[in-house]
Amino acid sequence: MYKTVVTPRFGDIDGLRHVNNTVLAVWFEQARNPIFRLFTPNLELDYENWKLIMVRTEFDFLSEMYYGEDIEIRSFIEKIGNSSFTMGHEAWQKGKLAVKGKAVVVHFDFIEKKSIPIPDSIREQLMQHIMPEGLEN
Repeated sequence: MYKTVVTPRFGDIDGLRHVNNTVLAVWFEQARNPIFRLFTPNLELDYENWKLIMVRTEFDFLSEMYYGEDIEIRSFIEKIGNSSFTMGHEAWQKGKLAVKGKAVVVHFDFIEKKSIPIPDSIREQLMQHIMPEGLEN
């Protein structure tokens, strides 16, 4: 599991003084960088080097989060297929799970416009971060 700490900014807060739900997409994306680096270590964004495309994302909002307290984003692998994998994300504030989500990411060749198998060496690294769905720490 990877852990990333984010500090809510003033602009992340909505009119009800909660962290706005749109912010979680950005925070969960940021927390995917360690996994992205397995595929593209320098995170170089060009068609020849970048090999991932997100095809699905979802969020379950369980409780409010607030300004003034850091939030820990936990990221892990839920499932690995031939050319895709599912990441789980959780947002925790003050020891409480507030948001959980998933992202399905495909290993993709942007030049050929098709999915490609995940190399065994990367699959082994992904396996080190696998956690069953619904497992809360």
